[in-house]
Amino acid sequence: MATNTKSNAVNLFLNGGRVTSGFRSSLFDQANRVGMSVNEFVITAAAEKLVQCGANFPGVFHKGDLPPTHDRARAA
Repeated sequence: MATNTKSNAVNLFLNGGRVTSGFRSSLFDQANRVGMSVNEFVITAAAEKLVQCGANFPGVFHKGDLPPTHDRARAA
């Protein structure tokens, strides 16, 4: 994956995401419990997964926003 040190803000459009009503309710409930919008919650969850996979992406999160993964914690 290419890493770009300069990042421009772009829109993220997600289409066709179909889930059960129970999943949707849980998603909205948990986002509300942690004080985030559903969009923020989903993007943060995706970012955490990307970090776990070793992806590097600048400009969205600050140090401490995402929990360190076990592999990253061992390397530090």
